[in-house]
Amino acid sequence: ITRAPSRTVLSEHGASSTAARLLAKHQNDVDRLASVNLSGYSKNVASVLIDMEQTATRVDSTALARHLTKSVAHADIVPLHSREVEHAAFAVLKSPDIPSVLVETAFISNRSEERLLRTRAFRQGMAEALLAGIKKYFRKHAPPGTALEARNRASDLAVS
Repeated sequence: ITRAPSRTVLSEHGASSTAARLLAKHQNDVDRLASVNLSGYSKNVASVLIDMEQTATRVDSTALARHLTKSVAHADIVPLHSREVEHAAFAVLKSPDIPSVLVETAFISNRSEERLLRTRAFRQGMAEALLAGIKKYFRKHAPPGTALEARNRASDLAVS
């Protein structure tokens, strides 16, 4: 069975079908969970709120990237080309509320690095180093109101 692609446009009068209503509810719930529910705000206020959210997310993304870089450097899996965090305007990095990073683990244009990518030990070591960096980041930057934040707080109290 072949289905035609779904097409949905903004409606001023609510959803035109049950499926559209459920899709809209799901997307709006996702937006609220992501703390970007801007309904009820003027276009200018919404723009300022998104800009503030994106600025905070860029700061968090930079912190995450630094943790990842330190963990990979500490693991001594491969010499780093640079320890500096690079910045670029990739669409996948533009989420206003989720820290986002792109990690270059090796360059396939470099024959020795390309060979490394083919080894299980390199991939395993890189995965473990990245996981360690992510864990360190979330120990310091747990999202407010999450179980992780509560666990970190309990851990901090136990150490004190």
